[in-house]
Amino acid sequence: MPRYLLQHRHEPSECGAAYAAWKGFTSPLRHAVAIATCLEGGHTVWWEVEAADAGAALALLPPFVADRTSVTAVREVSIP
Repeated sequence: MPRYLLQHRHEPSECGAAYAAWKGFTSPLRHAVAIATCLEGGHTVWWEVEAADAGAALALLPPFVADRTSVTAVREVSIP
């Protein structure tokens, strides 16, 4: 299955809304750990997901979050 890196960015004033958007939203990403810079002042969150395509990857996020998220197809590589 294809893998995608989701990179979500919001403004500092939107931080509360970005986290509240998950309330009541059904997703395997809900209640999971993500890498984020909000507590460091950066207001970016990343997830690595498997999905059929980029649209399916975005569908794992609530609309408020998805609207502010870029999707990049990724693969593991061996670094020599």
